[in-house]
Amino acid sequence: MQDSMYSALFGALSNEHRLNSITNNLANVNTTGYKRDQLAFADTFVMFAHDQIMEPVATVRSKKLFPEPIHIAKPRLAVSQTDFTQGSLRITGAPLDVALHGEGFLKVQTPDGDYYTRNGHFRQSADGTLLTEQGWPVLGTGGPIVIPPNAQVHISEDGQIFNGDEAIGQLQVVSLEDPTVLEKRGRNLFQPRAGVQPAEQPAEGTVVTQGFLETANVEVVTEMVNMIEAQRQFEAYTKVMQSTDALDKDAIQRVSKSRL
Repeated sequence: MQDSMYSALFGALSNEHRLNSITNNLANVNTTGYKRDQLAFADTFVMFAHDQIMEPVATVRSKKLFPEPIHIAKPRLAVSQTDFTQGSLRITGAPLDVALHGEGFLKVQTPDGDYYTRNGHFRQSADGTLLTEQGWPVLGTGGPIVIPPNAQVHISEDGQIFNGDEAIGQLQVVSLEDPTVLEKRGRNLFQPRAGVQPAEQPAEGTVVTQGFLETANVEVVTEMVNMIEAQRQFEAYTKVMQSTDALDKDAIQRVSKSRL
């Protein structure tokens, strides 16, 4: 089988994976605090055996025993990561809705451990515990936050929660030295990759805005352009595979006829 068949096959598979990522971004364009996935490509060089041979040269006029090194470059998926850039803020007016402006995460307590999120759409349980949409407690500096019934909730820009003039809690807003160590858990939550312990620190400069929610950082027009580009590339790779297959069949037929 010709090398072009393998190159086209892996190119088509790479663009199929890219289309899946773009589709997921578009499906979450209205998801609060969603962060888009992005892919990066790199050239992978395939070396011939003689590329690694360093032949001795006896004299200046000596002829080389091997041809010049030749490398074949094949594009491959190199990086798949989450884009943590800031999304725009949407006003809701709800006293328990908060949006983060800046680099930072809210912490959530789940049965599988503490996770990070940018989704600040919260509600109260029957006992006053501040919960996420999925019913998991929102963590403060001293554990889950409990708000008294009928409280007049005010949340300051540093995440402190007041009932009138009385401070009743503090949202735990943290930043990570390297956010790329996080991976998506589902339901708009992030967790550290296996074996990685992220270095947390107070999110200085991050502003907590009450009555707002952060929208997804997905640009619909950009994602649609990327989708069209990926579809065109997939079609081009498919045509290369079809052409290569036709050439292989023609070569086989010619060889079989010459032996008759």
